[in-house]
Amino acid sequence: MWFDDLDAIWRVLAVGAGAYAALVVLLRVTGKRTLSKLNAFDFVVTIALGSTLATVLLNADVSWAEGVTALALLAGLQLVVSWIVSRRPKVAGVVTSGALVVLRDGVPDLDALRRARLTQAELAQSVRRAGFGGYDVLAAVVLESDGSLSVVPASKLGDATAIEPLERG
Repeated sequence: MWFDDLDAIWRVLAVGAGAYAALVVLLRVTGKRTLSKLNAFDFVVTIALGSTLATVLLNADVSWAEGVTALALLAGLQLVVSWIVSRRPKVAGVVTSGALVVLRDGVPDLDALRRARLTQAELAQSVRRAGFGGYDVLAAVVLESDGSLSVVPASKLGDATAIEPLERG
């Protein structure tokens, strides 16, 4: 079906513009963290915001007010959870996973790789993507809480304050 009626098109344009404007305001009020990808929880909130916006745009049974309320609820919950996590580090473990060192001093940690469900091929791929041909020049590879792999060459290790407190496999 290519076209139902003009009223539906006008509804999408009007409600879409209003919902978009409301979302922009909500994101400005709640801050950059709402759309960050610091961890899986942040990612889920971002996806939920997009899904809610799509529902408001395309489902005539959902009013603009209901959609904006849902968007505000998601953004507000993200704000509250991130506020709590930033002030109560012990709570962070409930919502987010910590970083995990999967290679240290050029040696892959097979237990950490297994716990993270990463293969040695995926580890090697991340090392190559970072521009390195071997593990011997690396101080660490860290599986971050957002799922990315950070490669730290030995030449840039410094005092290792960003690596030492991390969980070992």
